[in-house]
Amino acid sequence: MASPYDRIAEIYDPWSASVTEDVGFYLEEARRSGGPVVELGVGTGRIAVPIAADGIRVIGVDSSRGMLDVCARRAALAGAEVDLRVGDLLDPPVHERVPLVICPFRSYLHLHTDEDRRRALRSARALLVTGGRLVFDVFAPAPDDIEATHDRWLEREPGIWERAVWDTETRTLTLSVRGRTATEATMVLAWLEPGEWRALLEETGFEIEACFGWFDRSPFTGGEDTVWVARRSS
Repeated sequence: MASPYDRIAEIYDPWSASVTEDVGFYLEEARRSGGPVVELGVGTGRIAVPIAADGIRVIGVDSSRGMLDVCARRAALAGAEVDLRVGDLLDPPVHERVPLVICPFRSYLHLHTDEDRRRALRSARALLVTGGRLVFDVFAPAPDDIEATHDRWLEREPGIWERAVWDTETRTLTLSVRGRTATEATMVLAWLEPGEWRALLEETGFEIEACFGWFDRSPFTGGEDTVWVARRSS
């Protein structure tokens, strides 16, 4: 099945060019683990390539072949190698057991039901050795962010626009992205409150090691973003 990201694979890197704050955080987690690392939703390798260039083996899973093609080119330019596999969050095609699974840049928001979230979290747990960790980030929007962006085309990066349509009743974000040409893609994301993520993690066999409010490892005290570090205890 084609992914909406296939249509914007070639403009994804310039679209996300300003998103750099999480790279060092995930690289530090990879170093701490010693590798190998599984990245779910690897995309174009924004996180995976720096980890691989650091000498740590990375298995990258994504549902978009177009994004994986870009990732392969990006890795080659960096003189690194990433083991790329087509697959999804629910049933990643990974048989290895690793000390670290990461799911950066809010990729778990592509899951729309608690049933799918539980399945994805259990699948991630199954990839971990005992004591291994799942690290991911998600968000829940603030009212002022919704008000400032709702149903408006905004130029996020030069020549690349996005439109966010928020539905606070269903807690979904319909996000459209387009470039200078006719290239356009739309995806629907669904958010949860932090307490709901905590409950799902505990229900699926994780112990919460940390919940940060940002990639500087400051504790979560409220706000839009949460960065979770969860450990498989058995």
